[in-house]
Amino acid sequence: MTQSREDFEARLRQIGAERYHDKHPFHHLLHGGNCTPDQVRAWVINRYYYQHSIPMKDAAFMSRVEDPKLRKIWRSRIEDHDGTDTNEGGIQRWLRLAEAVGLDRDYVASTKGVLPATKFAVDAYVRYVRDKSLLEAVAASLTELFAPQIHKDRIAGLLQNYDFADDSSLSYFQNRLKEAPKDVAFGLAWVLDQADTQEKQDAAAKALEFKTDVLWSQLDALYSAYVAPARIPPGAWQPHEGLAVAAKTAKAS
Repeated sequence: MTQSREDFEARLRQIGAERYHDKHPFHHLLHGGNCTPDQVRAWVINRYYYQHSIPMKDAAFMSRVEDPKLRKIWRSRIEDHDGTDTNEGGIQRWLRLAEAVGLDRDYVASTKGVLPATKFAVDAYVRYVRDKSLLEAVAASLTELFAPQIHKDRIAGLLQNYDFADDSSLSYFQNRLKEAPKDVAFGLAWVLDQADTQEKQDAAAKALEFKTDVLWSQLDALYSAYVAPARIPPGAWQPHEGLAVAAKTAKAS
């Protein structure tokens, strides 16, 4: 039975309440100041692969959109990450974070050392958006509904617990607090409008679940490789690689 607009939105929000990656143990370690400098660096390296793939995901989506109005609205997502003449862009802000934690930005930008599971998860998301229906592609982006709180928690936790954290190094998260609301407001309204049958609502909900799996699996890979017990797979980043400077990542107790 087709749900009302209000009930369907509540269903989508419940997916985030149950499955969003803010509940992952790695984020609790990171935000609580309990990650080692190398664990922070591993997170920055692997999360970069996701950041640099987002504009490709959005370009794949736009290549299938025939409605000029939808393409025009969606284009700002690419600009937010790639930058413009007046906007540095999220990718460059993330590389500034990489430098702040002591990594060489060229090494991070090369995506060398990214965990295999990170690549599989992120590449699967890009393929999903490229191959699935437009409704499923947009619905998968609705993890942005739940992102503002994790960004706020991250900014507060990093500022409190790590020496590298300041307005410059954390500018990616600060900017997402301004950028994400416009994206999610449009995306949510579009999904609620388009999902006008039970079949479409079920497909959209499954798409959002898929995206939460993508985010969660990246943290599972990080935790398995760099936390306890550390099992770094062949070809993945080793703590002695890609360092630019010796950096104090954790605040002295």
